[in-house]
Amino acid sequence: MPFVSVVTPFYNTAPYLRECIESVLAQTLGDFEYLLVDNKSTDGSRDIAEQFARRDSRIRVIENEAFVGQVENYNGALERISPKCEFVKLTQADDALLPECLRLMVENAQRDPRVGIVSSYFLKGSTPSGRGVPYGTTHVNGRAIVRGIMLGTAYPFGSPTSMLYRASVVRARKPFYALGRYHEDSEAACEILLEHDLGFVHQVLSFCRTDNEGIMSAAERFNPAPLDHLIVLERYGREVLSPEEFAQRKAVEWRVYLGFLGNSVLRGRGEKFWKYHRAGLATIGRPLGKRELLLPTLKQVARAALNPVQAIEIARERAHREE
Repeated sequence: MPFVSVVTPFYNTAPYLRECIESVLAQTLGDFEYLLVDNKSTDGSRDIAEQFARRDSRIRVIENEAFVGQVENYNGALERISPKCEFVKLTQADDALLPECLRLMVENAQRDPRVGIVSSYFLKGSTPSGRGVPYGTTHVNGRAIVRGIMLGTAYPFGSPTSMLYRASVVRARKPFYALGRYHEDSEAACEILLEHDLGFVHQVLSFCRTDNEGIMSAAERFNPAPLDHLIVLERYGREVLSPEEFAQRKAVEWRVYLGFLGNSVLRGRGEKFWKYHRAGLATIGRPLGKRELLLPTLKQVARAALNPVQAIEIARERAHREE
């Protein structure tokens, strides 16, 4: 089996790090290195990593010289992979891998050198996720997958934990995750699949935690999916859709998203919510102010007026937020 670099960047993840490390060490594929990259943790995470490193020579614990942002931490960790590795497996510090994950993903990638990413089904909390690849199909044209993402019929990956990358693809991207993006892992996957194919394993091979207070779980409170769809559509839709398809899909996505924002005005969503969505829209050059929200809010007012049950629900939620 080819050599694999498994990479876990971490910062103050002591409640989950031990489970993450144990899941990597329990892999049925044995020939790998495990890089644990500490971003100046202050909660004892570094001590946990070093305890495992003393017992297993495959582990290297690396400490950043200074604290950096999450994306910079991930990029820096990926720059430390072994020069002899053929595949790279990111495993986020609050997630976990099932025992067959590395072996089955590597075996899939080995069958076709055109594969740049391998994904699989995964657990998002207790919910199985990963869709768009027909059962029995193990390799898919990358551009076809991006097209499915644009049309809303496919999304075969979740967090970085659910994907394996070919090392040559990782080394070719400097930095691997573009800075200043809002959903940098989704965008990196789309960019890779425009040039490479996707391998897919029809088994649940990883677990993505949703019950913690990490960056991703915090963002879930802001319902990031509609915004994520819009951003990737604006960036990559023209690459894989006809002009007519792109215009139609864009109109649908914006209608859904603006309706969601108008409803959020009525529900009294807080400043953190609006800051999140303003910052995301700014990455594709779209403003979000009172003028942009006026019409979708009026439409939602009219809709609520015709639906007393919904109006009562909105009023209760708004009152709860103001308590």
